[in-house]
Amino acid sequence: MSSREPALTRISNWVIQLLISIDQFAYVLLAAPYYLIFGGVCPSADETISSRVGRAAMAGAWWGKPCAWAIDHLFMLLGSKPGHCARAIETAFLGMAPK
Repeated sequence: MSSREPALTRISNWVIQLLISIDQFAYVLLAAPYYLIFGGVCPSADETISSRVGRAAMAGAWWGKPCAWAIDHLFMLLGSKPGHCARAIETAFLGMAPK
């Protein structure tokens, strides 16, 4: 976007990025106990809760589908299209901001 974009657009873009960073931080905090106790792959600071839940749902984890359903419906209430968690997976591994 242009550097001449309206101030409200710049503020909105910044708030979205701030919320994404808080989401990524929360994921690392929530995943840390499991990682520290059981090992496995270290939680990535580049992944959001939605992306991790989406991957779990796709892999068939018992908790993945119900959590993805809840998150997807929350985002639909906020005006997003269905499939938020699946879209978050795509963007997490392409290094793009979630759609």
